[in-house]
Amino acid sequence: MVNEYEIKKEICDIGKRIYNRGMVASNDGNISVKLNDHEFLCTPTGVSKGFMTPEFICKVNENGEVLQANKGFKPSSEIKMHMRVYKERPDVNSVVHAHPMYATSFAIAGIPLTQPIMPEAVIALGCVPIAEYGTPSTEEIPDAVSKYLQYFDAVLLANHGALAYSDTLLNAYHKMESVEFYAQLLFLSKQLGGPKELSKEQVERLYEIRRKFGMKGKHPANICLNAKEGKPSCHSCGGCASKAESAASDSDLVAAITKKVMQELGI
Repeated sequence: MVNEYEIKKEICDIGKRIYNRGMVASNDGNISVKLNDHEFLCTPTGVSKGFMTPEFICKVNENGEVLQANKGFKPSSEIKMHMRVYKERPDVNSVVHAHPMYATSFAIAGIPLTQPIMPEAVIALGCVPIAEYGTPSTEEIPDAVSKYLQYFDAVLLANHGALAYSDTLLNAYHKMESVEFYAQLLFLSKQLGGPKELSKEQVERLYEIRRKFGMKGKHPANICLNAKEGKPSCHSCGGCASKAESAASDSDLVAAITKKVMQELGI
């Protein structure tokens, strides 16, 4: 049986992590966890994610309606975005929304994270597109995010921030952390004359290794949505024709795969 109190404590712990890492400021960001098809825990609105305790956490149903909330707390105004993810991605059990500095800067500049610059990012994230701008707390953001949900496990929100989702809260947080690290490396490498991208062949080898290890999630898209829209293509279209595969993944598996890949590529 799910121990809701322990999950609430974990939400608070992840909230502290994203706050302490500067991924949110003030009361920004929100986190949710799926208990079952009809019950979800989520962070409240108007509260710093770095200073939450379990009694802050609210419970809502699949429509975002309050099932339980202590006096003075109400669910995040972005709960509609979370519910859309759960509705369209049954494999997802947790959603993390934050405003990490570098990733959000790319979102504001309108630049998707698609350049293949390191094995870890290619394997763990694939590509991170940008969902069109939407007014917070409205259906505009869920609608904008919706078309990317079947193809990607993280997405930038134009002029807003980033969204990551996975089978566990820890994995969703790790994806957010990876998005920010990828964005920071890409930004810094551009200051040093531009990144030296992995070749199409190297990217396809990474995709094949990922498929071989059967990692969970959607990766990469069946078709390159960026290229279709005239934007920079997903990883130079090195494997966009490949279907996303499903199976288990965690941070230790990613690290082991990455070590093997770097040895094979001589990096």
